[in-house]
Order: sequence, then C-alpha cells, then structure tokens
Amino acid sequence: MPEELANCSVCCCTTTNKILMVVFMISLILAILFGNLLTLAVVFGTKHFHTPQGYLKASLAVADLAVGIFVVPVSVYAEISLMIYNSVPEWTARNSKSTPFHPCSFIGPVFAGCTLVSITTIFLLTIERSIAVLKPLHKESVITKKRTSILIAFSWMGSFFLAVSPMVFSNEIALEYNPCSRMCNYALRSADFPSQAWNILLLFPAFDFTLLGGTVVINIISLTTIRQHSKRRKHLAETERQSATKPTFSDIKAAKTIGTLTLAFTASFTPIAVFVVGNVLGNEWCIFSFFAFWILTTNSCWNVIIYGVRDQKFRSRVYQLLISAHLNTAPQKTEYENTVNEGKLNEEIVKQT
Repeated sequence: MPEELANCSVCCCTTTNKILMVVFMISLILAILFGNLLTLAVVFGTKHFHTPQGYLKASLAVADLAVGIFVVPVSVYAEISLMIYNSVPEWTARNSKSTPFHPCSFIGPVFAGCTLVSITTIFLLTIERSIAVLKPLHKESVITKKRTSILIAFSWMGSFFLAVSPMVFSNEIALEYNPCSRMCNYALRSADFPSQAWNILLLFPAFDFTLLGGTVVINIISLTTIRQHSKRRKHLAETERQSATKPTFSDIKAAKTIGTLTLAFTASFTPIAVFVVGNVLGNEWCIFSFFAFWILTTNSCWNVIIYGVRDQKFRSRVYQLLISAHLNTAPQKTEYENTVNEGKLNEEIVKQT
C-alpha cells in the first residue's frame, strides 16, 4: 500500500480533497493574520483601547497570531509536499525523540502553549468584566494596567511551562506529525500507556476544563446580575447616587462580549479535550481528531469577528483604519481630498460612538 494511503485521513485521500485541504489551510492563515493584526492595530493605535481589557485582548490576539505564523504553515508544507511529491517529508514519519531537530519539537509546544494562553486570557477577561459588573466602584482600584500586565506575563510563562512539561517529565511522551489530524501532536511512544505519561497528558484537559468551568460560572453570575439590573432599571427611576453604584452600559456590553468569547472558545475546545482523553485511553479516533484539531485552530480567527459584531467602537475603528488605508493607497486622490475624507469619516465615527 502506498505511504499516502497508509497515512490517509478523511481530508486527504483524493487529489481533490488534498487541494481543498491546502486551500483551507492557506485561507485560514490569511484570515488569522489579517484579523489579529487588525485587532492589534486597533488596540495599540487607539487610546480608547489602552485599558486592562485592551491589553488582554492584545495578548489573545498575539497567541492567535502565533498559531497562524508557526503552526498552520507547517501543516501546509507537509500537505503540499504530499500533494506534489506523492510522499510526506521524512520528518513526519518520525517523532521528536528519534530526530534531533524535529519541527514538531517547536510547533507542538507553541500550539499547546497558545491554546493555554487563550484559555487563561479569556478567564482573566471574565474576571475583569465581572469586577466591573459586580463591583463597579472598585473597578478602577482593583483592575490596573500594571496588575493586568503582570497577570499576562504569568499567563504566558505558566502556559508554556505546561506545554513543555510532558517532554520534560516523561520519556514516554514525544511529539509527532499525526497523519490523522495533519498536525504536530503529543504521542505516547509505548502502547502500554504508562501511568505517569497518562497522568501528565490528562493535565491538559483537567487544567483547561477547570479554567473554562470557572469562566462559565463567573459569566453566568455576571450575566444574571446584568439581567437583574436591567429589570430594576425598567421599574425604578434611578437616582444619580444609585446609578454610580451600577455597572455602566459599556461594562454591560463588554461583559456580554466576553460571554460570547467564552461560549465560542468552549465550543471549539471541547472536541479536542474529548479526543485527548480518548487518545490517552487508547482510542485513535482518526476522523474525529482531524475535525477536533482544526475546529480549535479556526478559533484563532473568530475573536476579531466577535469584537466587530459586538463592539461598536471596535467596529468603527476598524472601518476607519480600512478606509484610511484605502484613501492613502488610492493614486487618484489628492492629499487635500484624503484629509477632507478622513475628517468626514472621523466626524461620522464620533456620532456613532
């Protein structure tokens, strides 16, 4: 049996499927890069977003950007090699323990680390919004840029420590390019499933679901508070003193946006957690693993869409950036016309916000 058929999964058994898969991967790279670079441009280029919440969104965008820069291109290279040369690169047939400079030794921890960063960042965003909703008077004193920056640094260090821990603490765990998921994955070298390696791999879903569970609970509490506040506002004419102790409209809107982020990430991450548990127990689940890993990967371009739909100020700033870029590159426009058009655009955005 040819090597390509032996390593064939649902996506890549025919030439048409191979082409579609490569097109999908390349499109995903472009979407991830465009969306997250746009998010970073909005956050760092707009004073309104120079806030703890803005810093957390920037951290989330950097994690997603790393997936588009490092993780997906390796899969594209392997799949294009398979399509053109009818065989996969030699390194894909070996694991990181048997090859000195295996690409997956770097790509695997990057993907796992960025996934963990995303989870911890969404958790921190939820905490930040819950304080703004539940304790609005304490928001400015509790949530500061310095504290947020420190938490972001710990989030990245802790996430990547967890990502490399399977290789550090167990010789039975390696990284390999999986022919089912078409990605770099952790793998047990022995079919006996040693208990130590089993426990280490289960740290990932245990840690992830603990944080996601906490995030969901906090979101439910925040959204319940928002609903109760909305009901009270309909029946009572709030005094100025009362309104000072209530969350602002922007805080409520932001809390709902973070709730949407949590829901989207939980939906994309759950299949991969189920696969990890099943894989540790000895189930290959080839077709399921392909969809699980790539559903999670597509999450890297969802956040900018959620921001654009839920956050009017973010949407207006994106519109401003895109129109400004178009005006600056249009050869038929004079500098005076560009200035006038940008001024009109700024006036329109101020009216919207």
